[in-house]
Amino acid sequence: MSTFVPAARVDQMRESPSVAAAQRVRELRASGREILDLTVGEPDFDTPEHIKAAAVAAMESGLTKYTPVNGIPALREAISKKMLARTGVEFADNEITVGGGAKQVIFLALMATVEEGTEVIVPAPYWVSYPDMVTVHGGTPVVVDCPESDRFLLTAEKLEAAITPATKWVILNAPSNPTGAVYSEHELAELAKVLDRNPHVNVLCDEIYDEIVFTDSPVPNLLSSAPHLRDRILVTNGVSKAYAMTGWRLGYGVGNKGLIGAINKLQSQSSSCPSSISQAAAAEALTGDQSFVTTSVSNYRARRDVTFELFSGIDGLEPVLPQGAFYLFVGCAGLVGKRTPDGALLENDQDVVLFLLDHASVATIQGSAYGAESYFRVSFATSEDVLRNAAAAVEKAVASLS
Repeated sequence: MSTFVPAARVDQMRESPSVAAAQRVRELRASGREILDLTVGEPDFDTPEHIKAAAVAAMESGLTKYTPVNGIPALREAISKKMLARTGVEFADNEITVGGGAKQVIFLALMATVEEGTEVIVPAPYWVSYPDMVTVHGGTPVVVDCPESDRFLLTAEKLEAAITPATKWVILNAPSNPTGAVYSEHELAELAKVLDRNPHVNVLCDEIYDEIVFTDSPVPNLLSSAPHLRDRILVTNGVSKAYAMTGWRLGYGVGNKGLIGAINKLQSQSSSCPSSISQAAAAEALTGDQSFVTTSVSNYRARRDVTFELFSGIDGLEPVLPQGAFYLFVGCAGLVGKRTPDGALLENDQDVVLFLLDHASVATIQGSAYGAESYFRVSFATSEDVLRNAAAAVEKAVASLS
């Protein structure tokens, strides 16, 4: 029997830590364990009815065939209008791409631009997939530590220091997964000054959580702050988080027409086009009744406040209040060095996460998976009852440490 040997690029990639954590929860539940799962990176709400109705109507009208690679006209128009309203910048058809989730759009953008010798600046904490997406295409992720003292955000000084002649991209994710941090207008303006001095550097702005914000005023983005950089900015987004449509797999990107053309060419030779039905649903999501977004964000904010208060009251834990997304990044350095009831030493955040799983039946994800040791990530995209029960279980388990 022959042994399968994967291509070297596959061996260079890690399994997604968030996917691995979700799988571990499923395995434990299958074995009979009752697990309080705080790893989930998707809304616990159902897709709104009017969006599902649009999908049904699309099927009934015969919208079940291949579509243009860059999406149906109604969806492209909806994306263009949303970007104009959000940023003040208008995008034409040849500056829009539509894919099977924002994740696919990011992957194809890097595939279109990254090769051996290419460097991509990845601020840490980062979404777990960024470094591996760079590596699989032969590039080098340049991870820049952005500590809590800088609100987990990339500063102009650190950006300038990280840029080399080989730098192709810098990735900005705001609101951030895992920290929920957002940039101010001033911070973006300072980053733009660095970019002005380095015209070979492009910016990938991942804005998948742009609707889920808890600030009193709209959150700025680089495109609205520095519209003169529009040809060097790729904005990626989608309908998965704001509209509870993770399973519909529909994302989009807007940017330089040359880059968009390259992404569309790659998609034409891979998946051809996104699901026609998902595209119809996404068009309705972007143009239809937005009350679901308002209501769900209000719920997330209430859950955020409850979760922050509960975890703030646990000795050894120091959560950071997020300004967006639906995650709480919890400092756990106060637990490192302690011993479990059976005498095991907690040496790092991975040990802390495993301890909480084994002794509290609470599943979280270690901060080192996001490039930030001594933290763990909690998702509050779940019910308040689950959050309260999880916090109580964590508090009891932590109290058993010595």
